[in-house]
Amino acid sequence: MARDTQLKERWETVVNLLSERFAEGDTLDLDSIIYLIGIQELGQLGTTFKKDDKVNLMHIAICRLLEPFGYYQFDFEDPDGWPHYKIIEPLPPLKAGEQQILMKEAIVQYFMEKELIS
Repeated sequence: MARDTQLKERWETVVNLLSERFAEGDTLDLDSIIYLIGIQELGQLGTTFKKDDKVNLMHIAICRLLEPFGYYQFDFEDPDGWPHYKIIEPLPPLKAGEQQILMKEAIVQYFMEKELIS
């Protein structure tokens, strides 16, 4: 199966899985999925977050998602339980579409590692 076709199919599986569980019939977009991953990685489910916290949750998710690609490395967890990452290699300059593809690949890989999709 072509890599692009496989990514597309796996991405749709992730979107459907999360949309059914968290979106009450709506389809989640990329940012929403990144946000959910941030909450999962923080481990504080059921918490109400402020706007700044939501941005930080997305940052946590992006760092975690790009860690296997060698861009970030987990550094430490602060006293409040928030993970912190350090930059290992700066992201290359990517066009918007390329950024989306990279994030979709990273999300698909994340869900495969968690054995939620195959």
